[in-house]
Amino acid sequence: MTKSDTTSQPAVAREIPLDVPAADGITLAGTLTLPVGPGPHPAVLCLPGSGKLDRDSNARRVRMDLGRPLADALARHGVASLRYDRRGVGATPGDWHAVGFLDNRADAAAALRALRSHPEVYPRDVGVLGHSEGAVHAMWLAAHAQPAAAVMLAGYARPGDQAVRWQGTQLAATMPRPLLPILRRLAARQLNRLATSTTDTIRIGGARMNARWWREQLAYDPRPDLARIKVPVLAITGDKDVQVDPGDLDVITQLAPGAETHRVPGLTHVLRRTDGPATVFAYRKLLRDPVDHEVLTHVARWLADRLR
Repeated sequence: MTKSDTTSQPAVAREIPLDVPAADGITLAGTLTLPVGPGPHPAVLCLPGSGKLDRDSNARRVRMDLGRPLADALARHGVASLRYDRRGVGATPGDWHAVGFLDNRADAAAALRALRSHPEVYPRDVGVLGHSEGAVHAMWLAAHAQPAAAVMLAGYARPGDQAVRWQGTQLAATMPRPLLPILRRLAARQLNRLATSTTDTIRIGGARMNARWWREQLAYDPRPDLARIKVPVLAITGDKDVQVDPGDLDVITQLAPGAETHRVPGLTHVLRRTDGPATVFAYRKLLRDPVDHEVLTHVARWLADRLR
């Protein structure tokens, strides 16, 4: 895939609110985007990355602005989509700090059930798509909930603690060398506190941390679930991703035979491309631009071809 410029597009979809009943009774506030024209339609559940994210993958300080462009690209290719606010974010109630990694997975499963049951959707033609943490939940759903297809954008394929340590190594490479021993000791101490915690939240350096999410994520190994997947898989990671090892695409290929994988030149974890160094410190500038158009188009076409 190559980079191309984005252009303004006419309205190709209509949006309606869709409340998702979670297993514990909480209502997840969502948006169902439908292609123009009569239904029912094939559809995709869209799952965000980690953090306090709303249905458009936006947090207060980091705005991915992924949800709407992705929904529009899918609708343009005749595919409906559902996205929703996480617990404690936007219009969904709850305490985000107390929500676990496995809670996010359970909510994703509930959203998949709600999408399948909607009258505007073909229940047998529903796929799952996730970015970062959402890609890992998409892997689990693909293995256990029998969607029609699965897309993994920047998803890791190793135990969570290994994925976090790899990410830390990439971050350390951008730090002043004299500080590295101190920073490594501090990071190891904090990870150990999170991994051995027993409460939903703890305080580290005065900040309230979602300890349950961290220890569940650190303990989860997606590889057994990857090996169980029988549906079509598309996995995309950029070669300038410093939060997920692009080499994990090889693991996906080995464990999920037939998976289509792409290591996209210049693509970063925030799904924008750069000609500069691979570093999280470039995100602020990169996020001024829209999500990579070629990636969105490739994903939408791939799903449209497999959900009909």
